[in-house]
Amino acid sequence: MKQPLAYRMRPANIDEVVGQSHLVGKNKIIRRMVDAKMLSSMILYGPPGIGKTSIASAIAGSTNSAFRQLNAATDTKKDLQIVVEEAKFSGQVVLLLDEVHRLDKPKQDFLLPHLENGQVILIGATTENPYISINPAIRSRTQVFELKPLTIADITIALKRALADEKRGLGKDKIIVEEDALLHFARSTMGDLRGALNALELAVLSTKADDDGTITITLAIAEECVQKKALVHDKDGDAHYDVISAFQKSIRGSDVDAAMHYLARLLEAGELLIACRRLMVCAYEDIGLGNPQAVARTVLAVQAAEKLGLPEARIPLANAVVDLALSPKSNSAYLAMDSALADVRAGKSGAIPDSLRDAHYSGASKLGRGIGYQYPHDFPDHWVKQQYLPDSLKRKHYYEPAATGKYEQALASQMNKRFNKDV
Repeated sequence: MKQPLAYRMRPANIDEVVGQSHLVGKNKIIRRMVDAKMLSSMILYGPPGIGKTSIASAIAGSTNSAFRQLNAATDTKKDLQIVVEEAKFSGQVVLLLDEVHRLDKPKQDFLLPHLENGQVILIGATTENPYISINPAIRSRTQVFELKPLTIADITIALKRALADEKRGLGKDKIIVEEDALLHFARSTMGDLRGALNALELAVLSTKADDDGTITITLAIAEECVQKKALVHDKDGDAHYDVISAFQKSIRGSDVDAAMHYLARLLEAGELLIACRRLMVCAYEDIGLGNPQAVARTVLAVQAAEKLGLPEARIPLANAVVDLALSPKSNSAYLAMDSALADVRAGKSGAIPDSLRDAHYSGASKLGRGIGYQYPHDFPDHWVKQQYLPDSLKRKHYYEPAATGKYEQALASQMNKRFNKDV
C-alpha cells in the first residue's frame, strides 16, 4: 500500500524542515544540537500538522540515529521496552512519543532512567501546554520548545517541493497546479501542512489526466478537495483558550475589528456556547456600569443567539460585540466585590450592628435586635443617615466609581451626596 504524500515528504534532515526558523534556523537551538551531535530530550508543542513529527525525524536523519515513533496513549510499556533494548544495542535511539501528555505513571517510571543516561532521546509531541498538562518529572528532564503555526509562504514551499520531488513526491507525473489553486491549498488549511499535502494528493489522484497525460488542478478542484477546513482549534488545547482570551481582551481594549475576528474564529469552530458565555462575562466584567444598557442588550442578544443557533446566531452576537467594544468601560463594581471578598476571606467581618439584625421573632427586642433602625422610606428622598457596616469596617470604602459614562458619573454624584463614611 502506497504511503500518503504527507508521510513520504517528511524531512530526511534538518535542512528540509519547513518553517520553525526560531528553532532550526542558523545558530538556533535545535540546529545547534544537531550540528554538535549533542542531542537532549525535548517536548515540542503546538497545533496539529505544523511539523512536530517532521522535526523529530529530521533530527534522527541528521544525526544518523535510530528513529522510532510511539503513542503515549495507545502503545504499551512493552513497546517502550523494545525501544530501550534497541537503544542499549545501538547506543542511542531518538524516540518520538506522540501525545506525550497522556503518558501514565508506569510508563513514565520505566522511561525516566533511560532519559537520564541518554540512551533514549525523547522528543515528546503534544498539542497541549506542557507546563499545564505534562508531569513535572518528565518536564524537568526535557527542554520545552513551542512550534509556531506555518505561514502560507511556508506551506507553499512545501507544496512546490512535493510537486517537484520525483522520488518521494509527485514529480514523476505531469501536473499543473494553477496559482490560485496552489494558494487555496496553502491558505485554506489554516497552517496545517499535513492537511495541505493530503488535499493536494487527493486532487491529483482524483483528477483525470488530459490526452497528453497532464493533470491540471484548478481552483474549483482545490476547493472540492479541501472542503471546509475547521480552524486549528482544539477544545481542550491552547488554541481554544488563546482565542477566548484574545476575544475578551479585544473587547476590553475597544478594538471592534479584532473582537469581530475572534468571534468569527469561535463561531467557525462551532463554539457558539463559549462565545455566548464569554460575551456575558465581558458585558458585566469590562463594561459594567460604564454602559448598563449595553449589558442588558448583550443578555438579550445571547438569549436570541441561543434560540436561533448557527448560522443566524452570528447576527445578534455581532451586534453585541460592536456595542460592547465601543462602549465606555468600567470594572468598578466587580473590583468592589473582590475587595469585599478579600476582607471576608481574611476574617475582617465584625459583628452586624444590632439595629440591622433580624427582629421578627419573639424576644428579639430583649436582645436589642432591630432597636434604633430607621426605615429609609419614611424620610425625604428615601434616605437617612445611619451605620450599616460593622464597627470594625465602618470607614471601609469598597466602591470607587469610574469616570467613564454618564450613568456611573450619576452614581458617583449620588454616592458623594448621600454617603458619609463617618457615620
